[in-house]
Amino acid sequence: MLLHLLRAMRPKQWAKNAFLLPALFFDGRFFDPPSLVRVLAALVLFCGISSAIYLINDLVDMEKDRQHPDKRHRPLASGALAPATAAVAALLLLAVCLPLAFVLEVGFGLTAALYVALMLAYDYWLKHVVILDMMTISAGFVLRVHAGAVVAHVSRFSPWLYVCATLLALFIAVNKRRHELILLAENANNHRSILDQYTVEFLDDVTSLVTAAVLVSYSFYTFSTPVDAGTHRMMLTIPFVFYALLRYLYLVRTKQSGGAPEDIVLGDGPLIAAVLLWAATAGAVIYFGYK
Repeated sequence: MLLHLLRAMRPKQWAKNAFLLPALFFDGRFFDPPSLVRVLAALVLFCGISSAIYLINDLVDMEKDRQHPDKRHRPLASGALAPATAAVAALLLLAVCLPLAFVLEVGFGLTAALYVALMLAYDYWLKHVVILDMMTISAGFVLRVHAGAVVAHVSRFSPWLYVCATLLALFIAVNKRRHELILLAENANNHRSILDQYTVEFLDDVTSLVTAAVLVSYSFYTFSTPVDAGTHRMMLTIPFVFYALLRYLYLVRTKQSGGAPEDIVLGDGPLIAAVLLWAATAGAVIYFGYK
C-alpha cells in the first residue's frame, strides 16, 4: 500500500518545485548557507503540498483516468490504492505542510495557501474552462517562483523572471494539451471534456505565440538585469534558451512527447545539456562575471 501511495504522490513531479530555486540563484546568493537552507526547506514543504494536490486531483478524475491509455495505470484509477487512503494522506500532508510553511515564513505560508486554493479551484472548476485551464497551470508555477523569492528575501530579482516563468509554464501546458488531444483522438472528450473545445491547429498557433514571447521576455531580462552590473553578459545565455525551446518542440512534434514534461526534460540528453550549459553560463556571469 505504501508503495502505491508513494506512486500516487508522483515524486517525479517534484522536479517542478525546482521553480522555487531561480529567485535565489538569480539574486546571487545561491551559495549563502542560511538562504539556501530556507529555500530547500520551502522546496520540501512544497513537495508535500503538491503531492496532496496530486492525490486530490486523482480522486476527482479517477473515473475519467480509467479511460486514458496511460493514466489508467495510476494507483487510484487501477484500484491499487483505496480512495479513502489517498484522501487521508492528502489531508495529513496539508495539515502538516501548510502550518510549517507559515512557521518558515508568513509570506511563504500565504503563497502556499494561495497555491492550494488555486489548484483546488482548478481540480473542481477551472480545468473545465477553455484557456483558463492552461493559464491556471501556468499560475501555479509563478506561485512557486514567488514562494522562492519570498523565502530567499531577494533584493535583485527582476520582475521579468515572473513573466518568463509564466510564459514558460504556459508553453509546457499548451504542448501537454496538444499531446492529450492527439493521443486520445476521438475519445478525448470522454477523458477531459475541455479537450473538445481545442483543436491541434489552435494549440499550434498558441505554441508559436508563446514560444516567441518566452524568448523575447527572457531577452528583455538579460538586457535589464542588475546581476551583471550593466555589462549585458547575461545575453550570452540566450542561445541556450532558444535551443532548449526548439529542442522541446522537436520532441513534442516528431516524437509525440509532451504528455509528461518531466520525462522530456529529464530524459533527453541534448535538452539536459542545454539546461546545464545555460545554468553554467548564467552562474559564471552572476557569480564570477564582475567583482
